[in-house]
Amino acid sequence: MPDAWVVNASPLIILSRINRLDFLENLAPAALIPAAVIAEVGAGLHRDPSAATTQQWAKGRTVPNLPLPTTVAAWGLGAGESQVIAHCLGNSRIAILDDQAGRACAHAHHVPLVGTLGVILLARQQGLIKQAHPWIMQAQAAGLFLSPGLVAKVLASIGE
Repeated sequence: MPDAWVVNASPLIILSRINRLDFLENLAPAALIPAAVIAEVGAGLHRDPSAATTQQWAKGRTVPNLPLPTTVAAWGLGAGESQVIAHCLGNSRIAILDDQAGRACAHAHHVPLVGTLGVILLARQQGLIKQAHPWIMQAQAAGLFLSPGLVAKVLASIGE
């Protein structure tokens, strides 16, 4: 059983844009946001109205950056993805990542992970929402890239 979810910028921003940061509050044993992720979110303050809300929500959940293990640094990921993975190594934590390269690095390091789509599906499974489909569509409209084939497959698997 994980003791925390360590959340990257993309899932944090998307969930904020669709006003569902409560998914993280209600599903995660604890949500941890590395300082590097907060900095990435802050870079969008001038162009994304949800960035201020996101930063405010994350304020009490922020954890300091860790020294990067060389095995993570070698992947050349962004600072946020790297810190999410670093915070999960050797801990009972789940990485919340959408970035394909970050997900590959997490897999290589045997770090369990979930993406924004998985968070929405967990919210449905736990009864926080009645249907996943409307929230998936809102997440896509808010900037989450998902292939139409993946969306169709996932929705079919849950009977939507």
